[in-house]
Amino acid sequence: MGDVAVGARSGHDGEEHSGSPAESAVPAADSAVTSGNDSGAAEGDRVTGEHTTAEGQGPGGTARTARKPRSFWKELPILIGIALVLALLIKTFLVQAFSIPSDSMQNTLQQGDRVLVDKLTPWFGSEPERGEVVVFHDPDNWLAGEPTTEPNALQTFLSWIGLMPSAEEKDLIKRVIGVGGDTIECKNTGPLTVNGKALDEKSYVYAGNTPCSVDDQGGQFKVKVPEGYIWVMGDHRQNSRDSRYNQSDAHHGMVPVKDVVGRAVVIAWPVNRWDNLPVPDTFDQSGLNAQPAAAGLPTAPQGLALAGVVPVVWWRRRKQ
Repeated sequence: MGDVAVGARSGHDGEEHSGSPAESAVPAADSAVTSGNDSGAAEGDRVTGEHTTAEGQGPGGTARTARKPRSFWKELPILIGIALVLALLIKTFLVQAFSIPSDSMQNTLQQGDRVLVDKLTPWFGSEPERGEVVVFHDPDNWLAGEPTTEPNALQTFLSWIGLMPSAEEKDLIKRVIGVGGDTIECKNTGPLTVNGKALDEKSYVYAGNTPCSVDDQGGQFKVKVPEGYIWVMGDHRQNSRDSRYNQSDAHHGMVPVKDVVGRAVVIAWPVNRWDNLPVPDTFDQSGLNAQPAAAGLPTAPQGLALAGVVPVVWWRRRKQ
């Protein structure tokens, strides 16, 4: 079965809300007038340099009142607008949330899990590595026939700002088994080999599954991955319609690197399943030529947006 990782689309536009800083206000106690020399200052006046300062007076001895800071409730819409803009930018360029609606990545991922995907490192030329769990666009109609739900207005808005996954975009999530130049082979029930090296997959393959599926649909194979492509498989081997079962498509079951959205780095929801998604040790063995995996950003977009708002609040308060 295909594993749809539904997420908010990258690159959506957001409305930017801005507001002018509150006008600076000088507290009454800090207002000052020149009132003669520094001897004989009246009680309650403050001596500054050579002159006395009468509290509560402006130039020429006129009374001056302090401006009240703008109320929190008036500033709240501005802060919300800033947070939404930051969330959109973070979703587009840093991390994005995706949901898991099927069992093809068990037990690593369960139905209902929300994962955060690192979208930053690909901008700097990072490419998928063996062992990583990645989200990618449907390469060639892998999800044909899969049911989709029609989102309501609220779900559409929340997915637009990155707080909920989108039900419209066709994305999948699998584990990278081979990269460009690799030869991958699976015979009988396994083990699965990469460049002649057997993988010990007990730590992530679904309990009771065999590394290879014994069937004539694609479970027995030997392929060489072209440059610019990856070969992906689900951790629930006997319940995953992955590269093995799409070898008749335009890419012969391979996923173009350009279609990879990013690496899933952390399970963010539900709370009792918080965890990171490291590369299993079996992919670090000598002979595979694996490169160190790029570090991800295990932070929710809304959390980063909130962090970005704090300096703005501090600056506005300083100006008041």
